[in-house]
This record gives sequence, C-alpha cells and structure tokens, in this order.
Amino acid sequence: MRVAAVGDIGRFSSPQKLVSYFGLNPRVRQSGLGAAHHGRISKVGRSHARAMLVEAAWAAAKTPGPLHAFFVRIRARRGHQVAAVAVARKLTVLVWHMLTKEADYLWARPSLFAHKMRSMELQAGKPQKKGNSRGPTYAYNVKELRNQEMRVAEQAQKGYEHFVEAWRPRLPKEKARGRLSPARLE
Repeated sequence: MRVAAVGDIGRFSSPQKLVSYFGLNPRVRQSGLGAAHHGRISKVGRSHARAMLVEAAWAAAKTPGPLHAFFVRIRARRGHQVAAVAVARKLTVLVWHMLTKEADYLWARPSLFAHKMRSMELQAGKPQKKGNSRGPTYAYNVKELRNQEMRVAEQAQKGYEHFVEAWRPRLPKEKARGRLSPARLE
C-alpha cells in the first residue's frame, strides 16, 4: 500500500517508526544512566506531511468521536497546541495500523465519506450522473441519517471518556513491592 508522503508502508516495522519519520516524536535528552528528559517534538522528517497531519488533527478535534475526547483530555492538562500535536501523532499511528492491516477507520461516517468521495470525483472531471436513481451521497442529504451517524460518533466519544475516567496509573514495580514488603522498611 502506498501513500504519497509515506511510500511503501512495509518500510516501517512499527507505528513509532512512522511517527519518527514525520518528526512527531518527542526529543529525549539523556546522559548515561541518568533520567531521560522528554522535550518538544523533534521536527526531523517530512515537514509538509507533519503540517498536514496537524491540520487534520485540528479537524478531528472539532468533530465528535474518540479523537475529540482524546484532544479534550490532553488540552485540559497541556494546552491546545500540545493536544493538537498529540492528536496528529495518534492519527499517524492510526494510519500505520489501517495501512498495514488494510482496514477502514472504525468510526468513519459512511454518508460523509461517500459525499466527499463524490465531490472529489466531480472535481477530478468524472461526469455527472443524471437520472432518477439515488447516488451514494443521498444518505448525506437526509438529515436523520446524518444525525444518526453523529450520535454513533458521540457515543464512541462518551465510551472513550468513560474508559479514560476509570483509568489510574500504576506505580512502578519496585515502589509497589517496597510498599507491600515490611522487610524493606527496616
């Protein structure tokens, strides 16, 4: 599978490799066995593709769904710019998984997709289809179907928020063991 900025997806053995290729990975400053300090994104790699991913992240942040909930969660802790870059990184990981597994995005809205595809076909010069039969974008023009798809996306967003709400970070294994073992306290 090929995409213009990615080329052959088989070149990237993991999603982290694709993230690094676009320069969306954080810089790490570490000397020897000292603690690692994570900084801003590296910006090494395809700058135009990185910019397009960030633009796509802003669009994803405005529509209901799991990516919007992720954006809101990160924005509350780190600010909107960092949240947009985090969503761009998540989009990159999603792209890697979709291309390697040859699967569609789970939360895609079918009528919106059909409408966008038909608009692109018309812009590319494909002839208009005249007649009485309804085309694939008909569902996009029916407000109830469009609203039903939005409700499904909002339900996915609420499911993600509920999942994250119950999540608690774990202590590192050494600290957890040290707390449980009274022998270490002496």
